[in-house]
Order: sequence, then C-alpha cells, then structure tokens
Amino acid sequence: MPFYPPSWVPKLPVDPPDSISVADFVLEENWGRHPLGHAKAPFTCGLSGKSYSMLEVKERVDLLARGLSKELGFEPNTGSEWDKVIAVFSLNTLDTIPLAWATHRLGGIQTPANAVYNASELEYQLKNSKAKALFTCLPLLQTAREAAQRVGIPPNRIYILELPKEYTGDQKVPDGMKTVDDLMREGAKLPRLEPLKWEQGHGAKRTAFLCYSSGTSGLPKGVMISHRNVIANTLQISTHEKPDRDAKKPAATQSDYTENVLGLLPFSHIYGLVFVCHASVYMGDGVIVLPKFEFNSTLKAIQDYKISTLFLVPPIIILMTKNRDTLAKYDLSSVHAIITGAAPLGKETAEDLHKMYPKWVVRQAYGLTETCTVVTATKPTDVWFGSSGSILPGFECKLVTLEGHEITGYDQPGELLVKSPSVVLGYLNNDQANRETFQDGYMRTGDEAVVRKAPSGHEHVFIVDRIKELIKVKGHQVAPAELEAHLLTHPAVNDCAVIQVPDDHSGEVPKAFVVKSPQVGLEESDRMIARSIQRHIEKDKAKYKWLAGGVEFIDVIPKSPSGKILRRLLRDQEKEKRRKAGAKI
Repeated sequence: MPFYPPSWVPKLPVDPPDSISVADFVLEENWGRHPLGHAKAPFTCGLSGKSYSMLEVKERVDLLARGLSKELGFEPNTGSEWDKVIAVFSLNTLDTIPLAWATHRLGGIQTPANAVYNASELEYQLKNSKAKALFTCLPLLQTAREAAQRVGIPPNRIYILELPKEYTGDQKVPDGMKTVDDLMREGAKLPRLEPLKWEQGHGAKRTAFLCYSSGTSGLPKGVMISHRNVIANTLQISTHEKPDRDAKKPAATQSDYTENVLGLLPFSHIYGLVFVCHASVYMGDGVIVLPKFEFNSTLKAIQDYKISTLFLVPPIIILMTKNRDTLAKYDLSSVHAIITGAAPLGKETAEDLHKMYPKWVVRQAYGLTETCTVVTATKPTDVWFGSSGSILPGFECKLVTLEGHEITGYDQPGELLVKSPSVVLGYLNNDQANRETFQDGYMRTGDEAVVRKAPSGHEHVFIVDRIKELIKVKGHQVAPAELEAHLLTHPAVNDCAVIQVPDDHSGEVPKAFVVKSPQVGLEESDRMIARSIQRHIEKDKAKYKWLAGGVEFIDVIPKSPSGKILRRLLRDQEKEKRRKAGAKI
C-alpha cells in the first residue's frame, strides 16, 4: 500500500512543465511565481546589505548569459548540455544562483562543488563532470587553481564570484582575472541571445545541475538533476506551504505573504540550492546570504534583517541550545519558524529549542539529492517532534522490508521508496548505482522509516536512520540517531556520535564518541563522566541500546558541511585501532 500526502495538502496547481529551463520558470511569471515587481530582493548580502531587486536580477542573468556565451563560445541552441558544464567552487555569494540561471539560459549545466573540498577532491569533480570553466572566490582561489591545472582548465577559464569586503578584507582580484561583473559588463555590449527552442520533454531529459552525493562509501556520485526535477520540487514545496502562507496574508491587502529567510546553508548542497534558493525566490521571499557559518554574524544578520524563517541543520540547532547566553544578546523576535533538514533532529533537541523560544515553530523536512530535495515536511500547525512531517504533493511513498515485502500498516519500519517528478535522472556514468537505486519507477532512499498517525490524525514519516548504519544487537536494530539525540540532553555532552563495534556475545554493540561540554569541571575524571553518560542511557533506554562499547572523548565530531555525522570516518578509525591492537574487526 503506497502512502500519499494527507488530505489537507493541496494538489499541484499545474503539471510541472517539461519544455522550459529552470531560468525561465523562475524569471518569468507564466507558471505561478510571485510577481517579479512585488517580490522581495531575492538575494541580499547579510554582511554588507548589498542587494538587487528581482527585476534587476533578471536583467543581470541576461547580461551574464550574453557574456558567458561570448567568453566560452556557448550558444543557446547548439550542442549538448554536456558541452557546456560550468563548475562553481565557492562560498555563498549574491551571484551564485544567478550564475546557474545564466548557464541554464545557454542550455548548460552548473556543477556546484563543496567549498570545503581540498584540491584532490575538487579535481575529481572537475574531471568527472568534464567542466569547461571554474568559478570560485578569493579565499578558495589557490585550491581552485591547483585543481584546475591538474585537469587542464586554463587560468583564463577561472573566474571570480565576489564576496563582500566585510569578509575578504583587503584581498583583491588578481590582475588579469575576470569577475562575474566583468562578464556582465561585456554582455551589455552584445546583442540579446535567441531564446531556447526546446520541444516538449526537453526539460525532463536535460540536466540542469550536476550535484555530487557524498554517499556512505566510495567516491562521490554525480547526480543528474533535470530542469523539470527542480521545477517540480519548487512547485511541491510552494504548494505545501500555500495554505499557511495564505493564512498570513496582510488583512488590508490581497498581496501574497512574503518574508526574509536565512541563506546560510551551502548553495552547493541540494538543501540550500533548491529549498532555500529556488523555492523561496519563487514564492517572493528574500534570501539573506551569508558566505559561511559564524555564530555571532549569523545572529546579527537575523536581528538586522528581521529574518522570519531560519533554514538550519541539527549541529547549528544543538549549538544554539548549548549557548543560550549568546542568543540572549540579540533581538531574535522576528523569527517565527525553524526548518531543519539534511540530518535527523532529535526529539529532545527540538524540545530544548522550543522551551527556549516557545513562539518558534520547530519544523523538520526530509529529502535527498536524488529526490531533488524535499519529500516530507512539517506543517506549521501539525508539529510532532521527532517527525519529518507529512508527504508533499506529487509524491508517492512506500516502505519495504529488507526481504522486499511491502509494509502496509503503521509503526512498522522499512526502507523508504519514493516516486515523484522530482526524482532525478540518475547517476552520471554509474550503471551499477543506477540499477541499485532506481527500480520500477521508485527511488530507493537507503533510509529506514516508519509511518505513524499523529494526534492530529495525519500521517507523519519518521526517519529512523541510514539502513547501513543501524546497529544490530542480538538481532535488535539500534538507531545511532536515537542514542545521539538522547546523549545531547546530558549536561556534559556538547556533541556526540554513535557507531557499532563488534562484540563476541551480541554481534555488535553501540559505542559513543563524545565532545565534552566546556562546563565540565577539571576535577571530574573522564572515567566518572563516561560512567555518568552511560547511566544516562541506561536510565531511559532498553538494555540492548546501552553503550556496551564504551564512551570515548574526542575534540570534534566529523561532519559534512550540511551537518551529516560522518560515522564512516569514525568506524574506519575504530577498525584501524582495533587492527593495530590485534582485536577482532
């Protein structure tokens, strides 16, 4: 029995169009977007205050597309999109997303690279994607140059996305290098480009973004995201949000509700790319852009720009709950909602934040790069802590056991499979991964989930954990995320991760890696603190969930920029330690 969106979720207003580009969808008013002239400035720098109106951004995209066409020889209706791949390796800037739209205007692809990559990691993506040009920013220029040289991208095909002086200080663009503004100035001297001449189906077949999924093992996989995929999820998100936004419409006017949202999450990650940037701009909201996370400047931006919705990840929320005094220094009264994604937010952490700010609605969303982001999201009036919310319109989901049997009832865990027009084209040049992931019209998420009926009567989806990361203790499944969420409520725990370690008696048992809170006194021994942490679990959890593998204190929990705990790194380190000690691995 498939699971569908609850009855309160409206149907999609239109079938996601498949003959237009993402740029046309966002920059024209033909498909239900908020009127361009009445939208908030789509991107505003949270450090300098610099911004462009929606109409100015549309003009800048046109000028940049002209400049790129002349500079790189890309013509709108000539060749394949794979001949026009532009890589972006940068912190968040005002022009990151407009650059993508300008690339789409030429029928090309943007491949965004993680800003924390080293030269070898960037080299792999540049080579795998066959990028023809690379856009970067001054703080990352040295790494960009090194990777570009290795794959044969010449120096004159590296361009600069400019960051505010408040971030870069006295750094200047090296002589001879062109910036995005330089390309726009050159574009202003050139004739207008001919429009894309796409037939029906082209938008569903052509790749718009080539994002790289970190996965749980092996090299990152290039995920081919079509124009229709982005359009579909933008429509799914905006349709899901519409009833609650309509309820906020100003009483004295018929204009739609708009707000400022936090643009802190990396625009290279699918969460920031689609949910924050495309859906928000489509709905007329303003994205307050920050280059990267810094606690105090983020709080100041929320205060100064009266940001209403904070798109965050669990590590930042955990930091907020552990630093109440810092938060108290800023006026955060404009905030009415937190939306968290990219990794599960524990029920206990959500409750802590709600106690601190009772007026904030703590919402959770779930999605993947392979679904072009959001599959489920919390409705503001139907919050259930620990849940990832209800299924979005246009999605069909089902749960299957490890043996392949379909689950038809509530409270029965199984792998989540999803079907939607936002499910991507597949992985680039990876037939085996495509066969394993995309089957019978469904995308296998690799996540164990449970469907439960909320007190409201609506179905909610709970993500238990990655199937490959579940700990098997005497046949019982233990979700690391559940234990991590509970551990964070211990006063001595600032951050944590749980992995499985082998055990002769139980097969596997949980082991916790803990970053101690700064409040822990020097007189307290690690042994005493570890035992206190173990008792904290033993008090509230079944015996098979106890930390029989012990507690180890470390300085930092390894995480991806989107906030996912990199348990694989901890497992590898643990295996190596056990191997050297001659133990079973």
